[in-house]
Amino acid sequence: MRTRFTIMLGLIAAVFVSGAAASSAMATAPVTMDSGFVTDEAGVLSSTEVEAVNSRLSELADADGGDLYIVFVDEFTDPSDSVAWTDQTAIENGLGVDQYLVAVAVDAGQYAISADADGPLDDSELDRVTQAMESGLRAGDWDGAAIAAADAFPGQGSTDGGGVVWLIIVIVIVAAVVLIIVLVSRSKKKQRTESASIPDPNDPYASVSDDELERQAGSALVQADDAITSSRQELGFAIAQYGDDSTAAFTQVVEAAAAKIAEAFALKQQLDDEIPDTDEQRRAWHIRIIQLCDEADDLLNENIESFEELRKLEAEAPQALERIKARRATAEQTLSTAAPALATLAQTYDASALAPVADNPAQAQQRLALADTEIAEAADAIAAGKNGEAAFSIRTAEESVEQSEALVDAVTSLGAGFAVIEDQARAVVTDLEADIAAAGAIADPQGQLAPVIARTRSNIDAARAALQSPSRNPQQILDSLTRTNTDIDAVLGQVRQATEQAQRAQRMLEQRLTQAQAEIATANDFIMTRRGAIGATARTRLAEANAAYSEAIAAQANDPVHATERASRAYSLASEALSAARSEVDAFSTGGLGGGYGGYGGGYSNRGGSDIGGAILGGIIGGLFSGGGGGGGGGGWSSGGGWRSSGGGRSSRPSSFGGGSSRSSSRSGGRSRGGRF
Repeated sequence: MRTRFTIMLGLIAAVFVSGAAASSAMATAPVTMDSGFVTDEAGVLSSTEVEAVNSRLSELADADGGDLYIVFVDEFTDPSDSVAWTDQTAIENGLGVDQYLVAVAVDAGQYAISADADGPLDDSELDRVTQAMESGLRAGDWDGAAIAAADAFPGQGSTDGGGVVWLIIVIVIVAAVVLIIVLVSRSKKKQRTESASIPDPNDPYASVSDDELERQAGSALVQADDAITSSRQELGFAIAQYGDDSTAAFTQVVEAAAAKIAEAFALKQQLDDEIPDTDEQRRAWHIRIIQLCDEADDLLNENIESFEELRKLEAEAPQALERIKARRATAEQTLSTAAPALATLAQTYDASALAPVADNPAQAQQRLALADTEIAEAADAIAAGKNGEAAFSIRTAEESVEQSEALVDAVTSLGAGFAVIEDQARAVVTDLEADIAAAGAIADPQGQLAPVIARTRSNIDAARAALQSPSRNPQQILDSLTRTNTDIDAVLGQVRQATEQAQRAQRMLEQRLTQAQAEIATANDFIMTRRGAIGATARTRLAEANAAYSEAIAAQANDPVHATERASRAYSLASEALSAARSEVDAFSTGGLGGGYGGYGGGYSNRGGSDIGGAILGGIIGGLFSGGGGGGGGGGWSSGGGWRSSGGGRSSRPSSFGGGSSRSSSRSGGRSRGGRF
């Protein structure tokens, strides 16, 4: 079977064997920005220089030139792409449409500017800002570079009143043009929506039934989502080997494909929500989902020829094999801590609370067993001079070890997550005690408050007892307290002062965000390490949960009520994703593998020493051939280097490239940019 895929293995090897470059000891993940306009994590500015830069940027903001923030760090990491790092920092710190962030990695000699796609500065103005900084950055004049960026903002070079008048006139004209464009666009969009509800009788799906379209759309989503995941992982290895600049074009392709898949997931969510859809709408949206997945697949396939240049990495197969051997040995030591950690947790927490990670130690051991088999095959291939085949085995071993590490980490970090949730539960208890005291001070001639106070007291006592129980579920306790909190708030709402309500809403928002973040992380870890058995429904819920959580983060400063609703929605969707995923994994485990998985059973039937079920469940084997769980089908590489299908229909994309699963940013959109100095 390996010989049939020689060309494909060479291509995959080009990306896989590079490995992850050693990180700098001072690498910096996206940071929480200081209260001023400048954040100096790298320590390159004196206190006087920080004050001067903050003063200049404050003047810029006061003059309506725009809000500019500057961050200095040693290096960018997690993600290592300068633009992605800067966009993620801007998002996590809640920067708005008209706020810009310049991030400088002083040791790495990199910089980037994050700009919202709808921001007021155009591309040439953004370029002028970054170009103004470069000479100062090269000279190590950090504060001078920051001030030069502020000086380069539009409107900072002239105070002529006539210019302001002309600017106002131009703005009015532009606003009128934009209004006309928006009206025309809405009209066209309405026409497209109306026409989309009735499928074209000449379209290629005219003979496909509605049920078959739904099945094809779900299958396409699974394969496309796995293709994006594999592509991002593989791109990360390429970036580590060749750097951001050399792989920038590939990064753009992956993100463009990911945007299409996000749109497809949004359509799937619309199909699954509680709002009824007409048969025409459902058919049109299923077709659109398939088209979006095909478009994403085409984007990824267009770069296969470019990545063939990376086949020179085959020569590094011996070094890569030694690296994965060392990492596998470390993973074995880490795995030894998982079972004791789980046993310790079981002494404190209920089985239902531990269910998402209960089989993680066994799953992690299976991944290491698969890695051992692949390492041995790689050694044999290298000895035989078959570095291409060795690279394939090395990459399989790398992903197996990586999943083993993730499974163990999910166990060892669960206790800390429970501790945070329990702290939140105790904080809610404190709030409820204050509510009871406030309710007791209110005259209640009709006896309306007495039942509410009694129920609240009973729930508080039950929660306190549960928090001391040797078999508890922290999330269930917090959920019960949250419902109690909502009930008593409804009664006491009219007596709350505005400031108290704002403070309480903020605490409630923080609690909901914590709940949502924890549930999303649990669902994501579960799905990622078992994606071979998980279909479109769980992935859709998780994608929408992430979207709702991002909306909550963006709205928390200006609209806490909406942010709380979005955070609650994110938690609900993540819970649905986890429930759906667990059901599908249970069905997978019960059903067994039969004669082989997705057409690859025969190819792996003689790979002794590893658990093939675990490999398929983890999406490792299927992902290497077609970018995802859900099966392959016959196909191979043509002599010209392109993927061909052995039968009718559309072929799956081979796992061509991609890397670490960095979170995509709505601020990018082709507007953010970066460079070196």
